[in-house]
Amino acid sequence: MLTSTARFAMARPRAVLVAALLLMLVCGGFGATVKSHMVGGGYLTDSLESVRANDFITKNFPGGNPNLIVMVSGYGGVNSPQVRGEAQRVTDELSQDPTVTGVQSYWTSLAARPDLAAALKSKDGQRGLIMATVTGTDTEVQNRAAELSNQLNGDSDGVQVRVGGMAGSFADINHQVEKDLLLAEAIAVPVSALLLVLVFGSVVAALLPVGVGLFAIAATLGILRGLTTVMDVSIFALNMTSALGLALAIDYSLFIVSRYREELANGRDTRAAILRSVQTAGRTVVFSGLTVALALAALAVFPQPFFKSFAYAGVAVVAAAVGASVLLLPAALVLLGDRVNAWDLRKPARRLLGRGEPAPKPVETTFWYRLVTAVMRRALPVAVIAAAVLLALGSPFLKAHFGTPDDRVIGTFASSRQVGDALRQDFNADMASSTVIVLPGFHGGAAEIGAFAKSLSEVPGVAAVLSSEGVYLASPSADGVPPTGKRVAAGIPQMAGPNGAYLSVGTKVAPYSAAGKQQLAALRAVPAPGEVRYGGAAALNEDTMHSVISRIPLAATLIAVITLILLFLFTGSVVLPVKALLLNMLSLTATFGAMIWVFAQGHLSGLLGFTPTGSIDLFMPILMFCLAFGMSMDYEVFLLSRIREEWLASDRGRAANTRSVALGVARTGRIFTAAAGLMAVVLLAVATSEVAPMKLFGIGLALAVVSDATIIRGLLAPALMRLMSTGNWWAPKPLAALHKRIGLEEESAAAVAEGDHTGGEQHQDADDAETDAHAVGEGDRVGAVSGV
Repeated sequence: MLTSTARFAMARPRAVLVAALLLMLVCGGFGATVKSHMVGGGYLTDSLESVRANDFITKNFPGGNPNLIVMVSGYGGVNSPQVRGEAQRVTDELSQDPTVTGVQSYWTSLAARPDLAAALKSKDGQRGLIMATVTGTDTEVQNRAAELSNQLNGDSDGVQVRVGGMAGSFADINHQVEKDLLLAEAIAVPVSALLLVLVFGSVVAALLPVGVGLFAIAATLGILRGLTTVMDVSIFALNMTSALGLALAIDYSLFIVSRYREELANGRDTRAAILRSVQTAGRTVVFSGLTVALALAALAVFPQPFFKSFAYAGVAVVAAAVGASVLLLPAALVLLGDRVNAWDLRKPARRLLGRGEPAPKPVETTFWYRLVTAVMRRALPVAVIAAAVLLALGSPFLKAHFGTPDDRVIGTFASSRQVGDALRQDFNADMASSTVIVLPGFHGGAAEIGAFAKSLSEVPGVAAVLSSEGVYLASPSADGVPPTGKRVAAGIPQMAGPNGAYLSVGTKVAPYSAAGKQQLAALRAVPAPGEVRYGGAAALNEDTMHSVISRIPLAATLIAVITLILLFLFTGSVVLPVKALLLNMLSLTATFGAMIWVFAQGHLSGLLGFTPTGSIDLFMPILMFCLAFGMSMDYEVFLLSRIREEWLASDRGRAANTRSVALGVARTGRIFTAAAGLMAVVLLAVATSEVAPMKLFGIGLALAVVSDATIIRGLLAPALMRLMSTGNWWAPKPLAALHKRIGLEEESAAAVAEGDHTGGEQHQDADDAETDAHAVGEGDRVGAVSGV
């Protein structure tokens, strides 16, 4: 199939490239508006109890669980004429909006609901709140909240208006993610191009991966836009899949172009070199892409739109990167021929320095060969020390605490963050973090509701309980005795109706913290007068965490089984797949431990510019695991491909195993470290985002990629392969026979030459095919980067 694809591209290269350009323009144009069709977060599903509780309130008690909070403040206090006048303007504007319901504020509640008014005024009397519910689908709510933020935010005559709440937070995050994407791409593309020039020397060769990467970005936008027409797609997918598409496209192109230059240096003509490159490096690219795609596909087992959008979009983006690499590159290379080495910046630099052309170095004298042979001479201590270092780096993961992200994921420049900080610090209860308790179908007496509310108010950390039978404040007590509920206001009829009732529990405890989890458990333990559902921030967090964690074993099993099967088909060994799986897990453990140390525990928060909360978003480690696992398999496949090539050409003894490992690493080490460096640049560009999960994603994956390409592939993998010796290639006889029939073997160089009917001089015949294939890549003959 790969041979046919390459020949198709070489037969009509201009048509292929023009079609790709047109497709790129169509996808880019179609996907230009994708941001406005994406949802913020995507963490919730309709099956969660907390979501059903919130839906009940939205349907039966409009405004009972507000998602939009507007804070109005001024130097004269909440009762000054300026502040009161601005608050009235905002209240009137929201009340007249057909998409907004349940508008209530400190100022409108003073007479009718003094209990609520007290909760909506800051401790110092400088700030007051207006609460409302923006209705519609997630996308409609976020888009309307963004419009309201633009309309209402501002300073006038000493009065400040800031929009926040859940809807306001997601609106701010969406806007920032879109803005950060432009900055990340503006950094990643030129820096990657510069590094590719340093790797290749030739400007022309360096521009080929960049061109394929730009195609991948445009294709990503089109793919995401298409998915938004049939499903909810998380706004976070915009940055992450764009970065993934660019990084993989550059990586895959780097390997194929490097192998092509190596084939030219070994005397092949243009067409034979292209075919051989696609047969070797292209085959490995396809296999690597398949591994990454299947790792991402495992995310589909989670019910949340966040994961499903990455599963479907990620698979499509990987397919686009692979397809562009094996189709567009042959078309471009056949037009360029040996001009792929044009504009070699190393030649004028050498002339300037008075140096001649460097003589080809035997592979045994290269840095990677000498490093690996030294490692294998001390295989056991190197393996033990490297594993111990990685486990030590991973130890902070044992103390990990996970939670749903809130407004603190964005900087203090955002209005929603300013509102959130004020609610946490300056108000008696955080109205954005209230727990709502729904009693659907409840038709009991007032005494039952009152007793339930009073009991709830006695739970530690509860500031007040609002119910249809009054407001119950938590009174402080001495000697560790729990507070006693105190009824301070008359009933609030709108909290009860023909379809049931609900209560709102104001809290002083952060809902996503360990204390918030304990408080929710204590609230659930209070006997209720009927069927009960819990909603609000803490309940949403708990339900979401349980929903995600319950699916992790299935996703992990799928990834492990798929990886073991694919690597067996690729290598014919049952030992190497297990070794690769264990090394990947070790690498990821170290990465996650470092991320907990930085982002959850707050080390380097000042340098990196984020606010530590003591927990991290559980969704990010799961997503990072699938991506990092797939990317790590990239380097494993590239390395094993060349080691196996050397092994098959040897006498397959103990010494041959050691030499095969050394030669394989020596001939791929420079290229996969360059690929890892380029991928790290793209990922670190994402980490420039002002949104904390994006920083976690970019820095975490960059660390995973770099550590995998250095510590794992340069130290641990060679050391373990030396210790296992010829056992590396073992498989039971039935499986060995199965691999011989269905294994993923590459086509021989002879078959490529014999089947090439498109012209060009042939350089070998069937009799010396194996010798010639082994000779390919015996070193960098003209200074080109050594390929796979």
